[in-house]
Amino acid sequence: MSQPRESAEIADLFIVDMDVNADERGRFIEVFRKEWFPQPSWKKLQWSRSESKAGVLRGLHYHRRQIDYWHCVSGTLRVGLYDLRPSSPTRTNKMVIDIDQENPRGLLIPSGVAHGFYALTDLLLNYLVDNYYDGSDELGVAWDDPDIDLPWELPKKPILSPRDSNNVRLRDIPQGDLPT
Repeated sequence: MSQPRESAEIADLFIVDMDVNADERGRFIEVFRKEWFPQPSWKKLQWSRSESKAGVLRGLHYHRRQIDYWHCVSGTLRVGLYDLRPSSPTRTNKMVIDIDQENPRGLLIPSGVAHGFYALTDLLLNYLVDNYYDGSDELGVAWDDPDIDLPWELPKKPILSPRDSNNVRLRDIPQGDLPT
């Protein structure tokens, strides 16, 4: 059975290497159990779907009141993560991880960890969050901020939304917008 494991790089970030049950008919994969992650309340659930063309970069985004759980349904994405939490034992740690449909993984991203992804191929990403969408909690930091220096190793220049193109550098984030 699939079991989450905590990342060695970022506290409270969990990776689930999913068990795949396959035969000549196809595959069955258990994607999520709330018991895997007892810390969130999971009372206000919102399930969203993101479709991205190859070359799109989304992020970096972070929330003060929301936990994300990601699962790649099709394609391949490269996820960049940076711990912004002042009280975290892994504050300022970063990591990059590839997730794809062939080796299914779930990724639980805690509040206060900046996250984004680059679509290495066309992809479909499902994500579950523990709070309904709230624009006041949708914050961003520049994906290419040299103070964060994520090792993206991108194959080509990313395609960005206007919003993500205008994300500020870490040093320019107002103190009140950082997670507590």
